[in-house]
Amino acid sequence: MADVFHRHGADYRRDHHGHLGRVERRVMAAVEACRTAALGGHTEYCVDCGLVRQAYNSCRNRHCPKCQGLARARWLADRKAELLPVPYFHVVFTVPAAIAAIAFQNKAAVYAILFQAASEALRVAAADPKHLGAEIGVVAVLHTWGQTLQHHPHIHCVIPGGGLSLDGERWIACRPGFFLPVRVLSRLFKRLFLDRLRGAFKAGELRFFNDLAGLADPAAFRARLAELRRTEWVVYAKSPFGGPEQVLAYLGRYTHRVAIANSRLVALDQGRVSFRWKDYRHHDKTKLMTLGADEFIRRFLLHALPDGFHRIRHYGLFANGRRAAKLAQCRRLLAAPTPVPAGAGGRLSRALPLSHGPPPGHLSGLRRRHDPLRPSLAQAHGWPDTS
Repeated sequence: MADVFHRHGADYRRDHHGHLGRVERRVMAAVEACRTAALGGHTEYCVDCGLVRQAYNSCRNRHCPKCQGLARARWLADRKAELLPVPYFHVVFTVPAAIAAIAFQNKAAVYAILFQAASEALRVAAADPKHLGAEIGVVAVLHTWGQTLQHHPHIHCVIPGGGLSLDGERWIACRPGFFLPVRVLSRLFKRLFLDRLRGAFKAGELRFFNDLAGLADPAAFRARLAELRRTEWVVYAKSPFGGPEQVLAYLGRYTHRVAIANSRLVALDQGRVSFRWKDYRHHDKTKLMTLGADEFIRRFLLHALPDGFHRIRHYGLFANGRRAAKLAQCRRLLAAPTPVPAGAGGRLSRALPLSHGPPPGHLSGLRRRHDPLRPSLAQAHGWPDTS
């Protein structure tokens, strides 16, 4: 991805100067500078064999394809201690194209509504005695892209197969292989989402421009909501995970994913970018797509998130304020052992110093020591550009 920006970023900035936002400019600059002399360097040393080597620093931008490995590993280490010995389910909430268009022009407001409506739909349906009658926990992850980098906001939710009874005295398990009826979830999600979207409009929190400018008129907005109420919204549940290890493997793939991984990029030639994508409508067949560099960059930047926006959120039993007490009660009722504290967080940051994962010839005792080196000094040392 850095190569695309290095070769075509200047042209893109020039051609789109009038409407390229601050967040998008910062993403481009970070990816371009990642693991180059521009960010300085550090020394990595192996406490087992004594090998010392130098490398450039990472940008740590959450949109950078190279900089998610360490953040993902740390996050997973914390989540491992929170897993319960029960089956886990995966539920995905999607929105119609008309909502995706509104979301693109109002990212912070509408993405927040997406989180709120999805998590509330799950918790309300689960609390209903007709379905489960329990308080559940939810880990929700926002993705905004499809395989071809088009804007496709959706929420992935991972949920234990059961929950605490409403009085907190019993663990109530789901039926084997079945979590909650998706039709109920879909209709509840749609109602909650549209109610919140209407509230955001009334509060003046939404802005519309270009082809959506007409929605600023209250009558037009009401008409659009009426159309969306008549539409079937897609919510689907995937097969339950086999156990905690499978849950962690899944979370590792989804939580810190960016719009496109470098491994999917095939060629950058004559102003065109080729990349692999999966066609889910044709049995997950892998295909090749080629776009002009300008269009490829435009699609990549569609997925830049607003400053400070959290794309991973926890609800119910996993809500931050009461997570420890609720999970301790769950383990007591499940007769599950207390997990070993995830105290490897500090060790993890040293054992996985390169943010894209273990490098070739990875050393088990590799650690990092930061030196306040100027870019010119890094260049003078002749350090390899690891971008």
